[in-house]
Amino acid sequence: MGQAREVMDRLTTAMNDKDKDTLASCYAADAVAYTPDEGELNGRDAITSYLFHFWEALPDVHYEYAERHEAGNVAVDEGYVVGTNTGPLRMPSGEALQPTGKQVRIRSCDVARVEGGEIASHHFYFDQVEFLAQLGLMRELSSH
Repeated sequence: MGQAREVMDRLTTAMNDKDKDTLASCYAADAVAYTPDEGELNGRDAITSYLFHFWEALPDVHYEYAERHEAGNVAVDEGYVVGTNTGPLRMPSGEALQPTGKQVRIRSCDVARVEGGEIASHHFYFDQVEFLAQLGLMRELSSH
């Protein structure tokens, strides 16, 4: 196992254990993340704040691996983000949606580039429509 895989596994364990300090230490101070819902996030603080919002919205959130890969200094995880929405869900606009009480299981993929033992860039991929639909926040689209 290389350094990229080791750092990504430590990040996932920190997410599952709700260990804020370890999670933050996985990222370089000037790390950049790319998210489907909030776009580009610059810096460790912005990235960890983004992830902490998921803990607020889904206090029991955890990651279920489907596949784990490593190529050089890049680690790729495919799997599912699973949790129950019992806390407020912060929207990119700043408003917070009230908890729905619904459980979600969202397919996701993470691609992280590691430099010097820290994540320098992290691409988060998940389907926002699937997420909102599982929360019951989208009307079913009727087909014509």
